[in-house]
Amino acid sequence: MIELGKVNALTVLSRRDNQYYLDGDEWGEIAWADTQPVIDLPAGTKVEAFVYIDGKGQTVATLQMPLAQAGEVAWLKCVSLSHAGAFLDWGLPKDLLLPFSEQKGKVSEGRSYLVRLFLDEDNRIAASMVLDDFIQDQAFYYKEGQAVQLIIAEHTELGFKAVVDNQYWGVLYKNEVFQPLKKGQKLTGYIKKIRPDHKLDLILSQEKYGQKVDATSAKILDILARRGGYIALTDKSDPGLIYDTFAVSKKVFKQAIGGLYKQRRIAIEQDGIRLLEHASAK
Repeated sequence: MIELGKVNALTVLSRRDNQYYLDGDEWGEIAWADTQPVIDLPAGTKVEAFVYIDGKGQTVATLQMPLAQAGEVAWLKCVSLSHAGAFLDWGLPKDLLLPFSEQKGKVSEGRSYLVRLFLDEDNRIAASMVLDDFIQDQAFYYKEGQAVQLIIAEHTELGFKAVVDNQYWGVLYKNEVFQPLKKGQKLTGYIKKIRPDHKLDLILSQEKYGQKVDATSAKILDILARRGGYIALTDKSDPGLIYDTFAVSKKVFKQAIGGLYKQRRIAIEQDGIRLLEHASAK
């Protein structure tokens, strides 16, 4: 079954007048829209192609891959405005329409927006900023600890609101986020908790706190050894500098160097930490 607005595995049927035609199943023959198609594809060859309906109402395919497909959420840049709405760069030659009816607030050329791609009443792919029309608050069939794909939607008083697997809303709490996050960012997260109302609490690491401290301690010793035994960071350093070096929060870093200090593996000086000679031999 061919899915419009998505990548499909298609079979080459024939080549006529320098134009390839692919087996579109219930959609019949699908013309290859690429202006410079790959040469010498015999009938029966399987190709991965993005299938969509073009401006003329024809079902076509392309080997060029868009930045997002129908049913997905993406952070896309507005490249032009018109009487029909805004047009977004989604990686294909013909820009993606963001209709006025699907906009929230003012849309400006040159800025990027978080949108969800969908098929309109004519099965043409379009974009919408009204994510709540597509993203559900309640999620089912997930398990705590399960890995999921996240897209950061917005910063809130609680932390960050994120889209989970292009389908559900979830929350990352600010006291559990130890790295910079920005709107539209894609990353892997985990289901921390499924609340009684089936809403999702998220976390960015499965590693337990004690395990994270231990791993950070090992990383500190490794970096000290590779940097001549000294790092210009202490428990009073800027959290951003600590994260850039060790990818952990200041709290975890403080716990790690505190443990190493008690073990007499490092010395904590005014402006940095130093590897003790006997520790480097361990």
